[in-house]
Amino acid sequence: MGLFGVMRTGVSGMNAQSSKLGTVADNIANSSTTGYKRAMTEFSSMVLSQGSGTYNSGGVEANTKYAISDQGSMSYTTSTLDLAVSGNGFFIVSSGTDAASKQALTRAGSFVPDGEGYLVNTAGYYLQGYPIADGAEPSLVANGLGGLEPINISQNKLEATPTSRALLYTNVSEDATVVAAANAPATDYASAATVEYSHKTSLIVYDNLGNEVKLDVYYTKLTDGPPTSDWEVAVFDSADSTNGGFPYANPPLNSDVLTFDTTTGDLDGASPTTLNITVPNGSTFDIDLADSTFLNADFEVTNVDTDGNAPSSVEGVEFTEDGTLYAVYENGDRLAIYKIPLADVASPDNLDPMSGNIYRTTVDSGEVRVGFPGEAGMGELEVGALESSNVDLASELTSMIESQRTYTANSQVFKAGSDLLQELVNLTR
Repeated sequence: MGLFGVMRTGVSGMNAQSSKLGTVADNIANSSTTGYKRAMTEFSSMVLSQGSGTYNSGGVEANTKYAISDQGSMSYTTSTLDLAVSGNGFFIVSSGTDAASKQALTRAGSFVPDGEGYLVNTAGYYLQGYPIADGAEPSLVANGLGGLEPINISQNKLEATPTSRALLYTNVSEDATVVAAANAPATDYASAATVEYSHKTSLIVYDNLGNEVKLDVYYTKLTDGPPTSDWEVAVFDSADSTNGGFPYANPPLNSDVLTFDTTTGDLDGASPTTLNITVPNGSTFDIDLADSTFLNADFEVTNVDTDGNAPSSVEGVEFTEDGTLYAVYENGDRLAIYKIPLADVASPDNLDPMSGNIYRTTVDSGEVRVGFPGEAGMGELEVGALESSNVDLASELTSMIESQRTYTANSQVFKAGSDLLQELVNLTR
């Protein structure tokens, strides 16, 4: 190869250092880009076959790698739509909202709603999630990106949710007077003169139109153990009464007999623990009574909870750390509308970077797998945070100086070869 080989080696070195300067320039330019992963140039030698005489110089080959798996530092914000992943995984985004849009992975989680209510990040990619219908857990597609749709937080219409569950735990008084079954509310509901009961409380639930429905709940001691004590629980629609009590125009919505163990004060193992109720123009649901007690204390409601809400408009939305997106209504109620998954691959550093801070899978990266945050090896979701670039400016500036000096040295090799070749040409003159 001789002098021409020396010049080609010098050019090879300058090309390699030029490639490294390119990665340094990109890294410095994107040092403040949310979720950006730094690029690196690594070199491998190119050695030509050698004979027994003069040495044949080879060159150097530049290979670009990406530190995609390196975690960036967290930057905390005040927006509940800013998301970051701590650990493994990527957000799933799409280039548009139609079925033909291409999906990709990203760590850039600065999402804001666009004019149509879709969540998009700075690069204009749409966050993907599973819709939640009627509070049911969405079905996860573990080995692909099917079943996802762009998340839209536009909830302009009023929402009224009928009650679908209730919980009512009480303590009924151990020293209450026994009432004859014939005078208990479930039997003697139409009489105000002879009906008897031990305790009363009320619940507010909602029908399909968001109307409040007041339920009157009566507890009546029927037997006085031991080993057990029987109590009738009867639930009436308060609208069937003209004076807020007996008489009622209609029978109870439901009634049953609870049996308490007089030794422990808890419900006996054979006792019912729920009472099924159908609300007029509403849903059918169970009232959970499981932790009610029978103790020597005054009647007390120890725990009560119902769902459902009156007509209310959406005031805002917020994510939780399990990836669930809730619509928050003016009355304080929250409704789960989407759940976002995370996607990961076996070798994240071999993903193919694209414009817009997104990545697509390659043969070397492996196939995508999907899971919810904090599950199946996926990272934790940080709400109100952004992952900063993993670029270290000090290291990049040092690499830039090294690359400049090495480029200059290689140019000197090229110049030396050129000068020697000029001397050789001059010998013929």
